[in-house]
Amino acid sequence: MTRPIRRTALLAFVGATAAAALVGCAPASGNGAHIVATTNILGDVVRQIAGDEAGVTTLMKPNADPHSFEISAQEAAGLAEADLLVSNGLGLEENVEQHLATAAGSGAARFVAGDHITPLSFSSGVGAGDDPHFWTDPDRMADVVMALGDEIAGLPGVDVSAIEEHTSAYLEEIDALEAEMTAAFEAIPDDRRALVTNHHVFGYLADRFGFDTVGAVIPSGTTLASPSAADLESLATAIESAGVPAIFAESSQPDRLVQVLADEVGIDVAVVELFSESLTEPEGEAPTYLDMMRVNTDRIAQGLTR
Repeated sequence: MTRPIRRTALLAFVGATAAAALVGCAPASGNGAHIVATTNILGDVVRQIAGDEAGVTTLMKPNADPHSFEISAQEAAGLAEADLLVSNGLGLEENVEQHLATAAGSGAARFVAGDHITPLSFSSGVGAGDDPHFWTDPDRMADVVMALGDEIAGLPGVDVSAIEEHTSAYLEEIDALEAEMTAAFEAIPDDRRALVTNHHVFGYLADRFGFDTVGAVIPSGTTLASPSAADLESLATAIESAGVPAIFAESSQPDRLVQVLADEVGIDVAVVELFSESLTEPEGEAPTYLDMMRVNTDRIAQGLTR
């Protein structure tokens, strides 16, 4: 029988997710066009495509939360000077979107990644709208890369042939990544192919690679929400019924709620850290999008076969 979630523990941890604060990174070298990317995942992708053909500024710091990071007034004022603003869209950058819209109103060109994929909708009970976490599916990321390559090739001062070459090479790397992920996930037994995360972030990965999403500690598509005691009790019951051996916590968010849940389920459930929404510093384990996806693949595969 599932033991009740201790209310004293919950009071200490519910709402533990807090806004990260942030200044952006300095632009990379580049003598021509200047591109500003919102999230560090997109910043890395833009750099892979642009190479030395454009300067790139990333607004979101490493290990930050895309749902809650903010930018300074100086950064916001400078957005209109960029040749291209690259954002995720689909409601991800909740504190930055208004500044992007203002810059676009002043004439800045925008590339919204979510406009170039077929988005999934959040499941019933998670929230209304489309799921913004498309990058967990490398096939959808490839669609974004192709469209972004075309957009960057049209910027002033860039070598179109160089952009095309970079885009083609990066697409080959994404194809290789998808093949690696497919092989790793196929080794997971059917009765272990269930995901529990700190919030609903792996819907696209589950859809692409045939996982069931049992639930999330925060029953929402954003980390800005908070779970209730009833939410955690319901999830604990679902975990016991599914028999999952591991639950996964986002590296940019405190995992204390996940640890409380694991303790309360009353079975041996590991808490595994993933880099699902933010890259790390260069010396970290997930400094690029490809690194992040490979680390996550390995940890999911190991966590569900333990």
